[in-house]
Amino acid sequence: MTSSSSGSLDASVAARLKRSSDGLVPAVVQQHDTGEVLMLGWMDDEALARTLATGRATYWSRSRQEYWIKGETSGHRQWVREVRLDCDGDTLLVKVDQEGPACHTGRRTCFDADRLTVPGHADD
Repeated sequence: MTSSSSGSLDASVAARLKRSSDGLVPAVVQQHDTGEVLMLGWMDDEALARTLATGRATYWSRSRQEYWIKGETSGHRQWVREVRLDCDGDTLLVKVDQEGPACHTGRRTCFDADRLTVPGHADD
């Protein structure tokens, strides 16, 4: 992963992060006004710093091994309203205003496709 000119992550925030062995933290992305869970992305310190500095959701692509700004090519932008760190420091919650679908399949969320059944709760 590389550095950019966007600055670095605040040291007090960086100290609280618990990263995976590859330096990443999962980022659960939620629509700020409805609470709808849109997607899961991955951030390292640089992606989080860029997100906080620009207000545009920036992630680390594990498949392409590069940073990407959500909506940069698709137009389906995520305007960041708030970022929270969970109590353990191992997950981020990114509350956004989503333009268009969040999922690369064209669905509103990445969690629309397959609902798994829980015994006794099939009709909930």
